[in-house]
Amino acid sequence: MNLNLRAKKENTYDAIVIGSGISGGWAAKELCEKGLKTLVLERGRNVRHILDYPTANLDPWNFEHRGRTPQEELEEKYPKQNRTGYTVSERSKHWFVRDDVHPYQEVKRFDWMRGYHVGGRSIMWGRHSYRWSAQDFEANAKEGIATDWPIRYEDIAPWYTYVEGYAGIQGMKEGLAQLPDGNFLPPIKMNCVEQHFREKVDEKLKWKVTIGRTANLTQPLHGRGSCQYRNRCIEGCPYGAYFSSNAATLPAAEKTGNMTLRPNSIVYEIIFDKQAGKASGVRVIDTETKEDIIFDAKIIFCCASAVGTTQILMNSKSDAFPNGIGASSGELGHNLMDHHFRVGASGEIDGFEDMYYSGRRPTGFYIARFRNIDKASTRKDFLRGYGYQGQASRDGWQSAVKEMGIGPALKENMQRPGAWRLGMTAFAETLPYHENRMFLDYENKDQWGLPTVVFDAEFKENERIMRKDMMTSAAEMLEAAGFKNIQTYDQGSWPGLGIHEMGTARMGRDRKTSVLNKNNQVWDAPNVFVTDGACMTSASCVNPSLTYMALTARAADFAVSELKKQNL
Repeated sequence: MNLNLRAKKENTYDAIVIGSGISGGWAAKELCEKGLKTLVLERGRNVRHILDYPTANLDPWNFEHRGRTPQEELEEKYPKQNRTGYTVSERSKHWFVRDDVHPYQEVKRFDWMRGYHVGGRSIMWGRHSYRWSAQDFEANAKEGIATDWPIRYEDIAPWYTYVEGYAGIQGMKEGLAQLPDGNFLPPIKMNCVEQHFREKVDEKLKWKVTIGRTANLTQPLHGRGSCQYRNRCIEGCPYGAYFSSNAATLPAAEKTGNMTLRPNSIVYEIIFDKQAGKASGVRVIDTETKEDIIFDAKIIFCCASAVGTTQILMNSKSDAFPNGIGASSGELGHNLMDHHFRVGASGEIDGFEDMYYSGRRPTGFYIARFRNIDKASTRKDFLRGYGYQGQASRDGWQSAVKEMGIGPALKENMQRPGAWRLGMTAFAETLPYHENRMFLDYENKDQWGLPTVVFDAEFKENERIMRKDMMTSAAEMLEAAGFKNIQTYDQGSWPGLGIHEMGTARMGRDRKTSVLNKNNQVWDAPNVFVTDGACMTSASCVNPSLTYMALTARAADFAVSELKKQNL
């Protein structure tokens, strides 16, 4: 009996955080700094900052296949990722799960890109960091789409400022209502052609081209070094120059002495105490010892990613909630969203032959949304809007590969930079459709005996119509700026491919139509908080990670306040 009591005490914490990615890292930092003994559970292996970035200082010639993964290996181990067009590279494949080891099912195509390790996708993300606008939080209500956000921009604005100050976001202030300015570090500079493009687009179309706002340090911050322009972000940054849980929030949590980090721990169920009316803890499979372990806590933060969190909630079945915690509204698993993209244009421009650029920047330019933002820009054929990411560069030595040549003439040609080119791709909002969903397959289980995820989601008519305008507008800007040989493209897009999964456990004002309330609490279990992509009620057209950070910090502050009041 005494042994059991001691074991239970050792497995009891003030707070449990499920997941260690962008949201989980922030939850850990905030809860630990506020004095809570916090257990961070990560299903994958441990990754220590700097020590566990195995390829960060390797050059292409250091790899067996010069960085390329053999086709046979791709087809065998990464069949779904191989179809995406993303490179499963020797440089970075250790960050991505193998499709054959971690299966999922599809009613319709869904490209699920995952990283199971400490830090999650905060190691692999593209780092674009934008505030949502007031319009983003109001659009559902004004258009009668889905359900209304229970918060407004004013509720989250101070938390944007807070997380920007710690994460480190570089950017230019532009004074746009649809792309609010933030607490920025000095911006990375555009090159000469991008600056020309910015000026001409503003002059002729009044659309705003700015530097991409990214979580890359342009000056040291909180012990992290500034960006070295190496273009090796995907391998992990030894300088801590881009924001990741490993470089920033987890070390801050660890510094408090309040964090216990436990990798190799798959949370598969949240335990609900019907008598108390709240969750009491979680069930975990230790992937090394194969033990089934229970950990108890006063509050639980679900930060396992949009799909991962909802997978756990759905599997948390009990007499009180036979379909899972959060399922009483009928919305759990529904309203799955992602951005659609891979459509845009490119072109060449004469001049600027005496100009070049230094280093390999971690970002290019960004074009703010200009559709459906006011009366003059309102479209009758589609709702919402899109922005663009792109860059300008000069052709390099590769252009000589297809040319005939030998000896000194070839060498000289390969050292002379080629023409300037500029390309851009649009990222666009998708609407929250109830029928776009994920659910669990209890017939096809994974290696741990857990049900696998099934995706049934697609882009619909609003998105298809929008894509035509995304392509046309890109060409229009290039023409306005004097580019030639303009080529438009639409390479197709499928949910998941944007790697911005959102929805499935949305926030709302009414427990009958949403899973979470305005404080990210599960209506069914008020001491369970969801602050990752699952909580999103709509998708905006900008990258969502900064909003996850702000919502997490805000929810943690609320949770600790409620704990002190003994309301949780």
